[in-house]
Amino acid sequence: MLKMARAGFRIALLQLKVGSNKSENVANALTRIRSAVKDNGARVVALPECFNSPYGTQHFAEYAEEVPSGETSRSLAAIAKELGIYLIGGTIPEKNVQEDKIYNTCTVWSPEGTLMATYRKIHLFDINIPGGITFRESDVLTGGSDLAIVSMDGAKIGIGICYDIRFDELARLYRNQGCDMLIYPGAFNMKTGPLHWELLARARANDTQSYIATISPARDAGAGYVAWGHSMVVDPWAQVVASAKEGQETVVADVELKKVDEVRAQIPIFSQRRTDLYDTKPQKS
Repeated sequence: MLKMARAGFRIALLQLKVGSNKSENVANALTRIRSAVKDNGARVVALPECFNSPYGTQHFAEYAEEVPSGETSRSLAAIAKELGIYLIGGTIPEKNVQEDKIYNTCTVWSPEGTLMATYRKIHLFDINIPGGITFRESDVLTGGSDLAIVSMDGAKIGIGICYDIRFDELARLYRNQGCDMLIYPGAFNMKTGPLHWELLARARANDTQSYIATISPARDAGAGYVAWGHSMVVDPWAQVVASAKEGQETVVADVELKKVDEVRAQIPIFSQRRTDLYDTKPQKS
């Protein structure tokens, strides 16, 4: 019996300008979301890391808001419902009043405007490159502990955030649970971006035989933290199929689920893994 080929969907990645005014940042995102849908026919729209706030430990507390009751969440819910799309809400600094903690959080919204998933960045960006960059998210943020998988038009999509892409074990957990695509809102900098942004996206695509999307803020040379840009979609062959430069830009690509199935059938590494010798499994709760 022949197996029916799976279809797919069109995705738009919004590489957005981000300034100091939260309301203006959100309004800009809403305008670009509408354009991505009306002009490009996107079914899924993904925003960048920290799209409503400047990126930096000195900003997170000031811009943090609750999920899903905050201004930004309400706006994302409304636009997803208005346009009937799936919306990967980039990330915002999330204030958890009950825990008195701040997270770097991605929200995912359904075409009905409901909150499908909340993902809190698991691996915090704490690095020290002499002569390059020193940054410690853990000075302000708390790391999350849960994966987030959402179903969209026949596809299973796993969510990570920026530094998470460096950890192939996380991608493997998503692959083991049947994900076809991994989406990483991220803001690599001018040191790590040229070195590793494309490399890591293609590596995770190759590891998992999945589509990978990385969504950066647009570059602002005058910002305290300068983002690399170059948002991109990589296919299961680890080929870059669409990418941005450094400015505000929309990247559009068609995600073909049949290509995921073809790559996995032709190079069947998933069934060839020696799980008697090595394996990657989630911790038991």
